[in-house]
Amino acid sequence: MTKDRGAESKSHPIRADKALGHRLKRLRADSLKPPIAHGEGEHEAMREAVALDCGWGRLLFAQTFPDNESIIAALEEEGDKRRDIAFYIRDPHVVLALAPQETFLDPSHTYRLDLSTYRPSRRKPRSYFVRRLSSRDDAEAVNAIYAARGMVTVDPDFFWAQRDSRSITYFVAEEEATGEVIGTVTGIDHQRLFGDPERGSSLWCLAVHPQSRHPGIGEMLVRRLAEHFQARGAAFLDLSVIHDNEQAIALYEKLGFRRIPIFAVKRKNSINEKLFATPIQEHDALNPYARIIVDEARRRGIKVEVTDAEGGFFRLTYGGRSVHCRESLSEMTSGVAVSICDDKAVTRRVVARAGLAVPEQIAADADAGNVAPFLKRHASVVVKPARGEQGRGVAVGLQTMDEVVKAVAEARSVSDRVLVESCFDGEDLRLVVIDGKLVAAAVRRPPLVVGDGEHDVRTLIEHQSRRRAAATGGESRIPIDDETVRCLGAQSIALDQVLAAGREIVVRKTANLHTGGSIHDVTGIVHPRLVEAGCAAARAIRIPVVGIDLMVKSPTEPDYVFIEANERPGLANHEPQPTAERFIDLLFPHARMPWAEISGSEGAEVAP
Repeated sequence: MTKDRGAESKSHPIRADKALGHRLKRLRADSLKPPIAHGEGEHEAMREAVALDCGWGRLLFAQTFPDNESIIAALEEEGDKRRDIAFYIRDPHVVLALAPQETFLDPSHTYRLDLSTYRPSRRKPRSYFVRRLSSRDDAEAVNAIYAARGMVTVDPDFFWAQRDSRSITYFVAEEEATGEVIGTVTGIDHQRLFGDPERGSSLWCLAVHPQSRHPGIGEMLVRRLAEHFQARGAAFLDLSVIHDNEQAIALYEKLGFRRIPIFAVKRKNSINEKLFATPIQEHDALNPYARIIVDEARRRGIKVEVTDAEGGFFRLTYGGRSVHCRESLSEMTSGVAVSICDDKAVTRRVVARAGLAVPEQIAADADAGNVAPFLKRHASVVVKPARGEQGRGVAVGLQTMDEVVKAVAEARSVSDRVLVESCFDGEDLRLVVIDGKLVAAAVRRPPLVVGDGEHDVRTLIEHQSRRRAAATGGESRIPIDDETVRCLGAQSIALDQVLAAGREIVVRKTANLHTGGSIHDVTGIVHPRLVEAGCAAARAIRIPVVGIDLMVKSPTEPDYVFIEANERPGLANHEPQPTAERFIDLLFPHARMPWAEISGSEGAEVAP
């Protein structure tokens, strides 16, 4: 092969020279922006030392600064709990040499879309639409998406103050059925901001809510922004994406973006720590529930030793104190408390004695013969294994003995003892109680799929399951099993049936995250009586960290029944609430931070 190529270049020397010349010319055109020392006419047309406040920090456009020293001086003015980015750095090696202890080279790639050749897609969004940010409610929803994605949050007033800006443009994706904002993207017009002679633009803060069930939201937001700047006469659209975000990079390349050699420099601060600090051994092998705690500990200078990454075990050491943990379960939780939570029948008796409302419950006989009168009395029941977690073996809303018998047999594969409870219609509420105080409250909703008029239900479930897995680090998937088939059958729907476009159906009645459910924060609106019930249950069990599950008519109403307690609640499911922060406060009070910082990335990240 090498010999053939050599022969070909010898036989076509002019073609080879032209190709090499074209590559060199394109590299010069794309690389590193114009030199900092601009020509006289260009210097007059372009503003100097441009640092755009974006709410989470400033964007420093390096090509507008007279020298590298002035870039470093500007970075040193970074505000508290902010994250400045110096972009379009021509000489990153020189800039870093000027402040090696304070700055680092951002490990992100820059991608560019040539807007002169970009062609809009004919495909239009379904079940949602993209529009400009237009209200304070929009601003608060965008902030909630940032927090859910681990990004630096922004004062909602800042968004609102920038709504008429000529330089910054905010787009949001809104779900048609609910009116909820489910995605956002920010664009910067370089020409309007500082008179960019190259007529450039850039994309920032692309984020899709992790609980969204609609595909392609990120792509539609990118396309809308590209078409917006194309109409304004911009020549290109640039973005920065972390080097290992393969899913986002695949999307950008699909849309026509290509990588260019442009660099960004940031300051070493606690928000950026994971981008420049040496990673701990086996950190990436931890699941999201262990990782969120480990990351918070590292931010506070607490030593972390991963003892078993696969199981989520780690040891935290600070000031002579050492605590061994498995995710949110620590040595501070007694074995007795774990035993109470492990057996759902025992848990129910303990909290009932503490005055909580509990459903009527019986243990199913070997042949489930004692269930018939129970079912007749309640009309609808829940079957669950006495011991188990992550929703395995749980069936909800059973109304016939055939359904009960099958569900009991399935539950016995998880636990020898099977419980049958009266069914309480409503929503599944999870309360996270740490050190006797409510830290987070969230409604857990069962998995849904939305028809597109093309794919059958099985395919829709598989697609949604992949999106849920991607959004949760592989923790959430929708199984296609007897419970799924039963839930669909109750709606007269089969797995091979094609749903009409826009039709939405529930595919499982259980709302557990691990079986495809989604979580929606309600901490700010949960009724005080529900909070009291959660805290009372934690006191009765005598457990310092616990997830209390209640069935409620609404999180804003006082009616409830207790379902179960989880001694190892997934803290990562409740961002933006400070669950990991309060957990570390409990373990190491002397390492308590005077304020809470949210770490993450405001760059061009995308989620399914």
